[in-house]
Amino acid sequence: MNQQELIKLLNDFQHLPKECEWVEFKENNSNPQEIGEYLSALSNSACYHKKEYAYLVFGIEDSTHHLIGTTFRPLQTKIGNQELENWLTTQLNPRIDFNIFEFDFDGKHFALFCVPKTRNTPVAFKGEYYIRVGSYKKRLDDHPERERKIWQIEKQFVFENEIAKENVSENEILQLIDYPKFFELLRLPLPDNRKGILDRMLQEKIIVKHAQQYSIKNIGALLFATNLEDFDNIARKAVRVIFYNGVNRIKTIKEQLGQNGYAVGFEGIIKYLDDNLPSNEIIDKALRKKICEYPIIAVRELTANALIHQDFSMTGSSPMIEVFSNRIEITNPGKPLIEPMRFIDHNPESRNELLARFLRRLNICEERGSGIDKVIFECEYNQLPAPEIIVGDRYTRIILYAHKTLRQMDKQDKIRACYQHACLKYVSGEYMTNQSLRERFGIEEHNYTMASKIISDTLKAGLIKDYDSESKSKKYAKYVPYWF
Repeated sequence: MNQQELIKLLNDFQHLPKECEWVEFKENNSNPQEIGEYLSALSNSACYHKKEYAYLVFGIEDSTHHLIGTTFRPLQTKIGNQELENWLTTQLNPRIDFNIFEFDFDGKHFALFCVPKTRNTPVAFKGEYYIRVGSYKKRLDDHPERERKIWQIEKQFVFENEIAKENVSENEILQLIDYPKFFELLRLPLPDNRKGILDRMLQEKIIVKHAQQYSIKNIGALLFATNLEDFDNIARKAVRVIFYNGVNRIKTIKEQLGQNGYAVGFEGIIKYLDDNLPSNEIIDKALRKKICEYPIIAVRELTANALIHQDFSMTGSSPMIEVFSNRIEITNPGKPLIEPMRFIDHNPESRNELLARFLRRLNICEERGSGIDKVIFECEYNQLPAPEIIVGDRYTRIILYAHKTLRQMDKQDKIRACYQHACLKYVSGEYMTNQSLRERFGIEEHNYTMASKIISDTLKAGLIKDYDSESKSKKYAKYVPYWF
């Protein structure tokens, strides 16, 4: 937080009618044991009251709320040879990522501990659990009903509904959220007054209101932020597009980091890719026409999927589109909820249902599960190699390959394409045959044995099977995916 934000918080705290269960005022009490107990109590209370943060403020008089300042300087305080902040962290379990801010205002010094709400389990200090009840710090064991509620709240955790920025004014909302684009994408008329704009945002549940202040939810910031850098918790979720020179990551040609929210910036990302991806020019009816080497529909679908299906609990990573001389790799944090071999036929399962539902309303994605079908179809139509799906410990990656002739494809390329072709035929109510596979690869009819060899290899790999195992005809045989 910067100086201006800290002063604003200080003024907000001063005007509270009384201390609440997620804000504690102190003057000069610098007892490390008591501070640790308050960190436990405030983190647990923030969770209990569904607040993103709680605060321990030094420099506000408890009884009058006067700004009196403090002599306590926590960033300079040590316990033995250990800094206070580090000592407190080691005594908390689980360790919470609290922040300490010191600043001067109106000739006085203030210190503020910003304490995040706990997740998964209550926070203990030196093995004891605390919570705020009214203006008092109590042992959590004496309030089992509150402990039960903390566990229930965590089970109901939905990332999109968490707060990205709290205590913002009406003016700040109109600066932080690209509200003209919000109404444009929803195909709604833009109200001619501030109240109408804010009421619609409240109705769409991208912001919430508490007294005279507002908070912006993660879904509001993720989709409609003017600049994601304004939101500390989600700034690292911005989309990265990187172009490399050659087939590896040694030399970067250019890199673009998305600044806008996903909905606001989506078409810009796709246009940027369309303008910069390798392309060929053809003469069509006496006019020059640019043809992208990769079907832009497939790129669009995979980019939308990467945004929707990412695991937001994974920190330090974001959706990424990497363009090499022979492929495009589109990566999102987290493992998929569906077995990768079943992406084509499986009913859709979204890790982030609210995000997916909103993007569907904006016509950016579908929830019918047909997006990957379009990708496979476009690759087949353009006779590109089959996309490859790779799942790592912390990521899912889909690779689109540039054009290869059948001779340039290796055995695994052909098997993967044959399996995906069988899946696509099946979900279309048809069956793969030698003829349909020849058409997929552009194999001439007299070379049907080439298609037969690919089918044979895919059968041996266990990825397809005969639709009618009793039939002896190979020429007219039909094939289905292994899971049929």
